[in-house]
Order: sequence, then structure tokens, then C-alpha cells
Amino acid sequence: QTVRWHIELQPWASPTPSLNYEASRFLKYISTSQISCEHMNLNSLKGYSETPKKPWSVCLDERFGLIHRIRSKQCRLYSLGLGNDDNQFELSMANSGCEVHRFDPSIKAAHIQEGRHLWYHRLSIDWRDPNPAIAAHKLHSNTKKLGTVLNEFGHQKIDVLKADVESAEWKILENLILEDVVEQIGQLVFEVHIHWPGFEVSGNDSTVVRYWYSLLRELELKDFRLFHTYKDLSKPQMFLKKEAFNASSCYTLSWVNTRWK
Repeated sequence: QTVRWHIELQPWASPTPSLNYEASRFLKYISTSQISCEHMNLNSLKGYSETPKKPWSVCLDERFGLIHRIRSKQCRLYSLGLGNDDNQFELSMANSGCEVHRFDPSIKAAHIQEGRHLWYHRLSIDWRDPNPAIAAHKLHSNTKKLGTVLNEFGHQKIDVLKADVESAEWKILENLILEDVVEQIGQLVFEVHIHWPGFEVSGNDSTVVRYWYSLLRELELKDFRLFHTYKDLSKPQMFLKKEAFNASSCYTLSWVNTRWK
């Protein structure tokens, strides 16, 4: 299998590159569910009481594997975060019997276990592994690619990957696609930020939006379908540093891998 270095960019949305057309296509795409999911509420699971601050929606329909893996206590959640206090979703998944791994560089110890099913790791999931020459100087910057962590933990599959990584999500998603790690994941719940291009995403505005759109289309090619989309109106209404297109700076998107058994 050949290693891919770049994702396939989709054709421009219009005959000549135009931010208006790119933004319109992208925003319509992230606002439109591709399949319906009837059961997204974790309240149906035992041990769940509080409503989370954010709509971290997973699909619990019978036709997808997650609900069956929860029932058989074989489910695994990876949560990528940056010093976020809202861990209600993680706790509820752990309470329902899922093995939950929370990765956050701000955690005080390298590994902490809380209860039977919840682990915290002082690790930042990145789109590249550290350069050995540089890493020696930065002993505290513990960053690894998700594929590397899966190998080190001996995990073949993740049922749910939740990410709230403050604009690193685009490059992380690209890495998961390029290395085929995404195929080991059952559902993706990502907070995406569109008030600026994101870490290490370059180009003019229309190029950036085309790249974002192309990334999400790659997920679709890998049989992921968007089943829930949430526009966060509590965040600034910004799109690439402009108050434009009636967009929020932040959306929470949930996909299910329809090939996942």
C-alpha cells in the first residue's frame, strides 16, 4: 500500500476560485445530516444523569455497532482535549461500561486511572510524531500521532473518537485519513473551528475552505456519514476572521462509519 502525503482536493465549487462559493458549499455540507440516527441520547444508558454542556452525540441505533459493544462491555472511547473541564460525556460512557481514555497534555501525572473504566493520559495527540532531535530538549511536550498511540496501547479499534482540540482538528483529521487510521474508528465526534484556518493550514481563504471541504469528503469516501451537526451560537459568529455567511466559529459534527461492525 502506497503512503499518501496529500489528500485529494475536490474541484473548486465554481469555475474560478471564489470564497463565496466555497463557503456556501462547505457550510451547507457541515449543516446537513447525511443519514438519520434516531437514538443519540446517552440518557437511555444507565448511569447517565446530567445533560452535558455540549451535544456530544453518538449514534446508538441498532444497525450500528456502538450500542451492541456498549451492551457487551467491549466499547472503547478515546477523547482528545486541551484542559477542558467538561468531562460529563466521558464519565457517562465510562459509567455505561466503556473503556475511556482521555488524552490531555495538561494532566498532572503521566497516567491516572479513575474508577474501573476511565484513564487520563498526559499526552497530546498530534498529526506527527516528535522529531527525536528536538524531543530531547522538550521532555514535557509529549505529543504523538493517534496511530502511534494505538500501537503502543495495543488497541486495534476505537468505537468513538471525540476531539475538542482548539483548531488542531483539521491536521489531525488529515493524518487519520492519510494513514488509514480512520478505518479503525467507529464514530467521530469532532468540534471544528472555522474562525481561522487552523494550525499549519495555509493558503488564501478560498483555498483553506476547499481544503476543509475536501477533508470531509474524504471521510465520506471512507464510508463515514454525518448524522448530527450542531452550530454553537454561544461562540463568536466568525468565518475566517470575518463576520460573514451567517456562520458560527464552532460546530460539533458527528459521523458514523457505516462499514463498522
